[in-house]
Amino acid sequence: MRALDSQFAAHLAGGATTLATCWRIVRRDGTVLGFTDHDRPLEFLDTVFRPETGANGSAMNSSADLGADNAEIEGLLSSVEGEDLRAGRYDGAGIEIYRVNWAQPSQHVLLKAGTIGEVTHSGSQFRAELRGLSHALDQPTGRIYQRLCDVNFASAQCGAGAPFVSASVAMLRDDQNFIAVGLSGYDDGWFAHGLLRWTSGGNAGLTGFVKSQSSGGAISLWLPAGAAIELGDEFEVQTGCDKRFSTCRDKFSNQINFRGFPTMPGNDAAISYPLRSETNDGGRRA
Repeated sequence: MRALDSQFAAHLAGGATTLATCWRIVRRDGTVLGFTDHDRPLEFLDTVFRPETGANGSAMNSSADLGADNAEIEGLLSSVEGEDLRAGRYDGAGIEIYRVNWAQPSQHVLLKAGTIGEVTHSGSQFRAELRGLSHALDQPTGRIYQRLCDVNFASAQCGAGAPFVSASVAMLRDDQNFIAVGLSGYDDGWFAHGLLRWTSGGNAGLTGFVKSQSSGGAISLWLPAGAAIELGDEFEVQTGCDKRFSTCRDKFSNQINFRGFPTMPGNDAAISYPLRSETNDGGRRA
C-alpha cells in the first residue's frame, strides 16, 4: 500500500478531486523531461511537466506476482521529441508515472517506475511501450553454450581491444550506406561488426554497428541511423569482431580468452544414432 501525504490523502477522500497524470523521463544521456495530460505546465521534483505534447497514457496493469507490468503512452510528436524518438534517444530511458493534484503539485504519488521499451510512430503520432521493473526478470542471464564467443568485444572478459578510428561521411548512398574518408589503409571487412559512434551531426551521441566495410571506405550499417546522415558528419569506428574462434586467433591473437565452444558438436551429431559397422563374418556390431 502506498504511503500518501496527509493533505493529499484528505484531498482524495474529499470526493471532488483535481488530479492529473505526469510522466518523468530520464534518458540514458542524462536529459530529464516531464510531460502531463493536464492543460497547463506543472512543476515538482525540480522538473517542469509540459502539456503541449498531447500525451495520453493507457490503463496500467499491475499484479502481485512477478509478471511484467506494462502500459503505453501515446500522443503527438513535437518537432524536437519526434526527431529524438526516431533517433532512439528514448530507448531504454527510465520513466516514472505520478498522480498529482494539479491545484497543489507538491501533493503527488509515484504510481509506477520502469523503462521505455518499443517506440512506434505513424505520421505525427507516437506510441511508447512502458515496461515495469519486473520486465528485467524476463531477460536471459548467464553464459550461452555455443560455438561463437558470448562476450562483447573489448570488454574485460574479452581481453582484446582496439582503438577507435576517426572518419567522416564524404558521400551518401542511403540512410545506412555511405562512403567515408579517414579509413584508407584498412583491409576489406576490417571494421565489419565493429561499433560505430557518431560524434557530430544529428546522430551525435548515438551508436550503431557496421555490417560491411570496404578498403575504399564504403560503410554499410546493420540498421539505419536514427536521424538523417549528412555530408561531413563525423564518427569513430572500432575494429570489428564476428566472434568466431578463427577471428579471435588470427586477427587479435586472443584465443586464450575465447569465450565460446568452437569444438562443440552440431545438431546432427547431438541427435544422431550410434553408427553400426559390418563384421568380417557378415554379422553386425554396434
